[in-house]
Amino acid sequence: MLPTMTVSEAIEARHSVRAFTDQPVSQLTVRSLLEKASQAPSGGNLQPWVIHALAGGQLERLKSAVLGKLERGERETGEYAIYPPGLPEPYRRRRREAGAQRYAALGIAREEDGMAVLERMNFVFFGAPIGLFFCIDRRMGPPQWADLGMFMQSFMLLAVEAGLATCPQEIWSTWPRTVAGELGLPDELMIFAGMSLGYEDKASPINSYRTMRAPLENFAILRGFD
Repeated sequence: MLPTMTVSEAIEARHSVRAFTDQPVSQLTVRSLLEKASQAPSGGNLQPWVIHALAGGQLERLKSAVLGKLERGERETGEYAIYPPGLPEPYRRRRREAGAQRYAALGIAREEDGMAVLERMNFVFFGAPIGLFFCIDRRMGPPQWADLGMFMQSFMLLAVEAGLATCPQEIWSTWPRTVAGELGLPDELMIFAGMSLGYEDKASPINSYRTMRAPLENFAILRGFD
């Protein structure tokens, strides 16, 4: 039986893992995490999420489809911009610093080389045995996208509690046609993000660093307190 973990401990322990062991994760575990995460709040109780979880041959087929297209130089266009154009400061700096940490952990000096390596790692789910896709009705708006984000955060914290690791991957949204075809998505659904799920490879250098967080004074304004 796993020791009890507080919410604070789960938040502090959660980080994006980019190397997993091949230890399998049972369907029962995935079902339990999804069912518990469904308690996440949503405006009007719309629950605007549809999740596909792939393992085994189903996961391998999807990975092979995307990698094959990459090797042939094929690309698709995502249905939304992951980052806004002309990303201003301090957001641009934070993104570059996080990328530099990843490339350094991999022992890669040039950003272009690092991006290519990480792209391929993303599309094999970093070796995780489970790949998830978080979908939403394309008729939904920003409030429902926020609801889906709360579902994903709930899922990731529950995974930590269960001794598992995750990596949310918006990059999967850049293959909308291929993923939709493999999953058999109806036209009204779109891919928001993918996610890797499994057991962390603690020996891998890519999991050895932690990105920094801005101090409270940089993002919070508190007024009217005694």
